Amino acid sequence: MASLVNMVSVSPRILSPTTTRAPSVQSRPVLSPFSDSFTRRRLTVRAAETDANEVKSQAPDKAPAKNGSAFNQLLGIKGASQETNKWKIRLQLTKPVTWPPLVWGVVCGAAASGNFEWNFEDVAKSIMCMMMSGPFLTGYTQTLNDWYDREIDAINEPYRPIPSGAISENEVITQIWALLLGGLTFAGILDIWAGHDFPIVFTLLWVDPCCHTYILHLL
Repeated sequence: MASLVNMVSVSPRILSPTTTRAPSVQSRPVLSPFSDSFTRRRLTVRAAETDANEVKSQAPDKAPAKNGSAFNQLLGIKGASQETNKWKIRLQLTKPVTWPPLVWGVVCGAAASGNFEWNFEDVAKSIMCMMMSGPFLTGYTQTLNDWYDREIDAINEPYRPIPSGAISENEVITQIWALLLGGLTFAGILDIWAGHDFPIVFTLLWVDPCCHTYILHLL
């Protein structure tokens, strides 16, 4: 009987109802991954549209013909007016605005030599040297530069003479060769006129086309 009582007398902890806590589940919206990806996609599309609009604003389709300057066109700088005269276009390709440093260099070199005198011969030599270094050789390099930049200019500045078709490719190539050969001819004349035993000026001028050929080979 005592054993039965002992079996019945169970600890109250065992008989007490056990309280179980339900695990806390964090509720997350079912559509949140989809909405996040959709929002990011919209932001990406808007950013791409903004970049495209900025690129379009930086690269105008055509030059402002009304605001173009005829003087800028002759100097070969930005803001030039559209021109149909082929000789003005040829002059624009040579960029006369880049000639003065070369011409001034001839003047400074002649003055620094100590051998310059104000007579017809020395003045004629100086003028020929200015023509060689400015219009001919600088014009040659500027025209050649525009020729090799024609594909880039077709995107960034389609109104320039070569990409716009204001001057044909054959005319540009003819101008490049004419300016180069003209500069070399002037160099040879100056060598003979100065009495050089070795054609120093003519030889030095060959460095220019050789450098251009090497650079274009690297590109």
